Order: sequence, then structure tokens, then C-alpha cells
Amino acid sequence: MSDTQKKNLVLHTEHTGLTVSSLDSAIEFWCGVMGFELSARKTLGAGRFIENIVGVPGADLNIAVIVAPGGHKIELLEYLAPADRQVLKPRSCDVGSAHLTFAVSDLDEMLDRVETAGWMRLGIPQTVAAGPRAGDRVIYVRGPEGHTIEFMQPAAPSVDTQ
Repeated sequence: MSDTQKKNLVLHTEHTGLTVSSLDSAIEFWCGVMGFELSARKTLGAGRFIENIVGVPGADLNIAVIVAPGGHKIELLEYLAPADRQVLKPRSCDVGSAHLTFAVSDLDEMLDRVETAGWMRLGIPQTVAAGPRAGDRVIYVRGPEGHTIEFMQPAAPSVDTQ
């Protein structure tokens, strides 16, 4: 490996972006159901600047930034144009599919919350049998617009009886 390849150019994770059909509905879910905080909301509008960033001619958009417990930022993007935008709903196995993973304190309660908000389980909660995550409970859920979240409830710490 060359010295150029060894140099780490990535400083840190800045945010994760999710395109949504309604900023209001997305904020309601992420802040109301998930318990995140709204940090900023603004109109970016249309123009060459935005088009050149996102690579979409005619792009016109509004954004909101929400912050998860622990500080990770999610940028919600509502495109007002172009008119030919689509809702993609890839399966977890489809190339290009992505998911966010959140550690939760109570997997069953979180599932109740997101299902009430219209999200659905993609499987059945599973408990990891072995390895560094032994005892963790995990499941994927998918929202009405195709976004996928993995919830992971860490195993309860073992109590040393000695």
C-alpha cells in the first residue's frame, strides 16, 4: 500500500441523509416516535448550486436536520422538484439498499411505537447466540417510504455472583 493510500482522508461521520416525501411527516416520526431532536429546518430552494451538489437537474428542496441521542445527525430531504421523482422500496438484499442501526433500551416497546406509526417488521426479533454480541436482540423494520432501520437491544450485563 502506498503512502497516499495509507493517509486517512475521512475525519468523521457528519450525517446520514434520507429523502422523504413529506418533511412534516418525517419530523413527526423521527422526533415524535423515535425521540430525536429537531436541530434545523430550512429551504434550500432550486438553482445551479443545489443541482451541482446533488446531481439532479431542476432540484428544489427543503431540509431538516434531526439529532439522535448520542449526537448522530440525520438530514431529511424533501424534494419539491423535479416532477419525475420516485419512491424506491428496495429489499434488504437489493444492491444499493441501506439501513441505520440504533441501540435501544427496550426492543419490544420500540417495535410497538414504530408499528403504530406505520412501520413494519421485516422478520422476527432474534437473539444473537454467540460472539461479542451474544444475548443482543435485533430486528429490521421498514417504513412506508422504504427506509430500513435495524434496532439492537444490547444484552443485559451479566451479574457476577462471586
